[in-house]
Formats: sequence, C-alpha cells, structure tokens
Amino acid sequence: MAVDYTVEWTRGESEREGTPLAVLLHGHGANERDLLGMVPGLPEEFTYASVRAPVSMGFGAYTWFDLDVERLAYSSTAARQAVEDLWEWIDSVRGQHTSVTLIGFSMGMALGTSLLRTRPEAFRAAVGLSGFAVDPERGEGMKAYFDDDALAAAKLPFFWGRDQEDPIIPQEMVDYTHTWANSTLKLTKVLYAGAGHGVVPQEISHVNEFLRMTALRS
Repeated sequence: MAVDYTVEWTRGESEREGTPLAVLLHGHGANERDLLGMVPGLPEEFTYASVRAPVSMGFGAYTWFDLDVERLAYSSTAARQAVEDLWEWIDSVRGQHTSVTLIGFSMGMALGTSLLRTRPEAFRAAVGLSGFAVDPERGEGMKAYFDDDALAAAKLPFFWGRDQEDPIIPQEMVDYTHTWANSTLKLTKVLYAGAGHGVVPQEISHVNEFLRMTALRS
C-alpha cells in the first residue's frame, strides 16, 4: 500500500509543469517545515517539494524509519522499505518535471543517498548535509539492493556539507560515507566550522552555487 505523504510545495500544481524538481528530505525528529528555511537562498528555478517522513514520533516530529538514537542503529529492512515507499511517490510526480534533484539533511541524507544507489539515472544531482550514507554491510540484503557500480558510472554530482565536529554522526559513519562517496560520486565536500549538527548561511550559499552549476546546467 502506497504511503500518503504530506508534502509542502513551493509552487501550486498548475505552476509545476516543466520545472526542475528538488526534493527536500528532513532529518530524524523533524518535519516537512524544517528545511523550507533554506529555500529563499536556493535557485528560484526549482519547484521544491519538502516531504514529511511517514513515521510519527508525536508532537510534530517524524522519522523515515525507527532509529536507536544512542547508537544510530536501525533495521536495514525498515530503511529499504522507506526507500521503496519514497520511490513510489517520486515516480508519481517526476513526469511533469525536467529533472529531479535530492537535498537531504542527516537521516534525510541517508535516505537520499540510498535512492541514488538504486536508480542513479533518475537524478540530476544531490546534496547531503550533516548526514551519512547507509553501509550495506550493516544489513542483510542491502548490498545486493544498491547498485554502486551504476552510480559510479553515472558520475553524479554530489555536494556534502558538514562540520568536522558534528556531535551527532559517529566517526565510523563519516569514514564510511567519505570512502563510499569518493569512489562512487563526483564529490564536492566542504567543512563548516561551528555548524554543529546544522546548516549555516555560507553552506546554503555554496549549495546554491552547486545547484546552478550542476542541476540547472543544460
């Protein structure tokens, strides 16, 4: 059964046809409003769709799949189901847009990079902020689910912004993500001192430049 996502759009339905689409994927414990504050600093050519994760945590907080916050441990089966559910929604809207780009924060970056690894040809570019990529060795069946060879062949532009002192993402996840991204993506990596587990204005400016140079370049 398809998930009935709550989505915050920056254009009305009649204004979306023929525009590039940027899908915003928030982090654990947030909601679809969380990343919209970035939009005024990003290219106006896009239609932005900020998607609410489907699992309610109560009090306006949502997650893409259950997470043990202390260890950042999760079920690979649940993570895979979250990716497949989101694919159904993307496929239902992508036909009216000229391209699809992903922008994910924290757990949203984990979900976004997992989408890239299943159908890289579907995306123009992607952005990951203060997050990580799923290590397929941590979950049964995930290695076969991802197609990193196809992703590497696609040379997909990817922007990864983070603070080296991020207090949330464990170093082992950062190390894995760095190795994986260097070997499979056309990587732009920038560190932002003082950002913590968040996004700073300079970072938004850099994401704007990145999107203009990649996703909007014909």
